[in-house]
Amino acid sequence: MVNTPVLGLQCNGGFLLTTCQVSTDLSFTSTIMSSESTLDDEDTFKILIATDVHLGYLEKDAIRGNDSYNTLDEILKCAKKNQVDFILLGGDLFHENKPTRRCLHNCITMLRKYCMGDAPIHFNILSDQTVNFNTTQFPWVNYQDENLNISIPVFSIHGNHDDPTGAEGLCALDLLSASGLVNHFGHSQSVEKIEISPILMQKGNTKLALYGLGSIPDERLYRMFVNNQVTMLRPKEDQDEWFNLFTIHQNRSKHGPTNYIPEQFLDEFLDLVVWGHEHECLIGPTRNEQRLFYVTQPGSSVATSLSPGEATKKHIGLLRVKGRKMNMQKIPLKTVRQFFIQDVVLADYQDLFTPDTPQVTKKVENLCYAKVTEMLEDAERERLGCPLTPEKPLIRIRVDYSGGFDAFNTSRFSQKFVDRVANPKDIVHFVRRREQKEDIKDEVNVDYSKLLKPAAAEGLRVEDLVKQYFEAAEKTVQLSLLTEQGMGKAIQEFVDKDEKDAIEELITYQLEKTQRHLQARGVTTEQDIDTEVRLFRDSKKNTTEEENEIKEAFNRAKAHRLERGDDQDISDELADVAMDSDEDSVMFPPPTRGRGRGGRGRGGRGRGRGAAASEPKQSGRGRSQKSSATTQSRSIMQAFQASSQRSSRTGATTSYAADEITIDDSDEDIPVMKATRAPPRTASSSSSFSKHSSQNQSQSSKGVAFDDSDDDDDEDNPFKGPSHRARR
Repeated sequence: MVNTPVLGLQCNGGFLLTTCQVSTDLSFTSTIMSSESTLDDEDTFKILIATDVHLGYLEKDAIRGNDSYNTLDEILKCAKKNQVDFILLGGDLFHENKPTRRCLHNCITMLRKYCMGDAPIHFNILSDQTVNFNTTQFPWVNYQDENLNISIPVFSIHGNHDDPTGAEGLCALDLLSASGLVNHFGHSQSVEKIEISPILMQKGNTKLALYGLGSIPDERLYRMFVNNQVTMLRPKEDQDEWFNLFTIHQNRSKHGPTNYIPEQFLDEFLDLVVWGHEHECLIGPTRNEQRLFYVTQPGSSVATSLSPGEATKKHIGLLRVKGRKMNMQKIPLKTVRQFFIQDVVLADYQDLFTPDTPQVTKKVENLCYAKVTEMLEDAERERLGCPLTPEKPLIRIRVDYSGGFDAFNTSRFSQKFVDRVANPKDIVHFVRRREQKEDIKDEVNVDYSKLLKPAAAEGLRVEDLVKQYFEAAEKTVQLSLLTEQGMGKAIQEFVDKDEKDAIEELITYQLEKTQRHLQARGVTTEQDIDTEVRLFRDSKKNTTEEENEIKEAFNRAKAHRLERGDDQDISDELADVAMDSDEDSVMFPPPTRGRGRGGRGRGGRGRGRGAAASEPKQSGRGRSQKSSATTQSRSIMQAFQASSQRSSRTGATTSYAADEITIDDSDEDIPVMKATRAPPRTASSSSSFSKHSSQNQSQSSKGVAFDDSDDDDDEDNPFKGPSHRARR
């Protein structure tokens, strides 16, 4: 039994911040409703759930270029076949922040093909849609637009790949929203405070509150949760009658002290959380025993990295909600390319060879050949009877060659499987364990197992590498003006989004602000200046002021790029790179014919870009071509030097107020008439909300059950009864 004290505050706008006194029985009893007539009746929501589609991933690859498009086509076709009420996407619909024309064209074509038609819509929106869809000039759900004929509405939040950028805070989803194909929600426009207002839906007697929060940098969102700056609004009336569904796109697994969002941060009144961003498919709902809600992790629908999590079989979910009961049906995806991964530790094969064995490298290569051949045979057996599965699988073998072994030529090895696998250039990945340097006080009793750690730094991001560098660097090379977070984010903007002026503008902006601070303080001596600069820098660490300064600098950089006319589709020119790979391997597109001059080589991107960035220049034609990595490294150094060589751009830069900054991640047909297309409804009595703090420790009565069995027989009996916890 859990008792929580009562706290009530009247807030502006008619909202009520309240924590009710609840007595919750933690026992959980469920019953199964066996009548088939309850499956898809007029009170049951049918929702197709998918996340991380990553449209456009490796679209220039001759083998894997259409994988993401084929899978989205299968997802939408499944939604139409099952006659779902709507589709819920958990972020990262697009792989690139600036999708190519081909990517947008294919996406729009498929949405129009499957989501438009005369099929009736059986649910209504009760909440204030001007609040729910606040990023468009058409703030109402698309199926209520009299100019559109929508049969399957699509609701989606944005992810970290297709997050809003620029001064206007727009993303690729906003293009689809403006065209009436997708309902983009969950976009928070404040860095100071987040209020999540649900989309209130009703179908028959079932009431559904759909919450959404688009991708936000994990460190910032973590800090906002800790500071009680995240609030979820709830209807004031009949709170226990609503099924609360929350969609989020953040790190679920811990990547650092604050580089993830613990499930315990979320409100306990939620019934089901759809967790995006994590690519491992764990679609079977799991219960959080502390907060008493369930979490489903659909995972990605295309493998964007050759890591063990991506090797899990891909599924989407068909969620049925009736009253406070739910059922999740797993639907396997048939168009996903097979992926097999295996680890080989050479030290475990001492019966076959040792580092001193003659021709040991050849024997290691033969071992890897046998492993790859075995995985190809397994793939062939699994593919029998499934014509939609691509013919060539993804194969990855990670070889630990610690202990004196040598690596063999992977390029020559890959040529043996060039016609049998989809990733011939990176089948084998060598890793080596290295000895960690530690202060050993007891030289006799040494635990040598603690001295060995994997050498490969997997899953690190640019800002993490910058932070680690300065943490390990000597005091003489520490930053004195910029913060590690600001420098890391500036470099990330440069690398990920090709924002060439990000580093320079951040340095210039911080320098100007520090100079004004010193002038206001009246500091004159060199020693006092150094001390004051350090104190001024330390006072901004991990604060909202630091976030605002970084945003301001990036807005300046983007404004200068727009003034130069460089707002072009960069993804048309760059080679595809496996951004999410857990190794340092780069996926290169197949060779294309180069003509010495790129068709779009402008804006400082140089000449001779007819071929992909990673392709060697063909001899005898055009100019010699340097690798993109060399060019990018040189550009980073030039960006640092430019701040001291060029004059300040303050006069030509637009200043943005802090409060205007936008955050940068076989059913039978029912003869029911299509719902009347009504104009956007204002908040009715059922759409008035009460604020619910994210750190509220009260326990609400849940009454939610589900059947997550993998057996198909459970599909006929999806509902379990509510729990019988006492309420006082």
